[in-house]
Amino acid sequence: KTTYVSCGNSGETMKIAESWLREWVNPDLDTEALAHQLTMTGHEVDGIEIQGDGLEDVVIAEILEFEKHPNADRLNVCQVADGSGETLEIVCGAPNVFVGMKTPLAKPGVTLPNGLKLKKSKIRGVVSNGMLCSAVELGLGSESDGIMSLPADAKAGEPLMAFLNLPDASIDL
Repeated sequence: KTTYVSCGNSGETMKIAESWLREWVNPDLDTEALAHQLTMTGHEVDGIEIQGDGLEDVVIAEILEFEKHPNADRLNVCQVADGSGETLEIVCGAPNVFVGMKTPLAKPGVTLPNGLKLKKSKIRGVVSNGMLCSAVELGLGSESDGIMSLPADAKAGEPLMAFLNLPDASIDL
């Protein structure tokens, strides 16, 4: 479901999702051999980055409601559904939270790609049962203005990797 082709300002570099490329041509080659083949055809591969590795335990959550944190101006206390039938309380500092939002959730015990191992914690007196994640925290982007917003058809409890068809290689040409 992730399709992207991005060019730098000068038009000299381009990043292509391997899955998107394979929708057009799908030779019987692994990622490294495909990159070599692209280089041999005049499209020099500058690098390959695997997107979504290490996100096996991250699921999709739906924000059911939220309110300002009683002891912090920039935090919200969110009630989220994670597909289990129970509502989880998560403290979140992202400015883009809204009711009905679908977003990645890392629950206690999950280790994010950056090495952060999540645990149930108290944030300014309120228990947080996990973390609503930005693309940066998941290793899926370099900029963030809040938690990652997923399309409305994402289902609470669905593994994020399955929904985004990850892992996928980003080929830098």
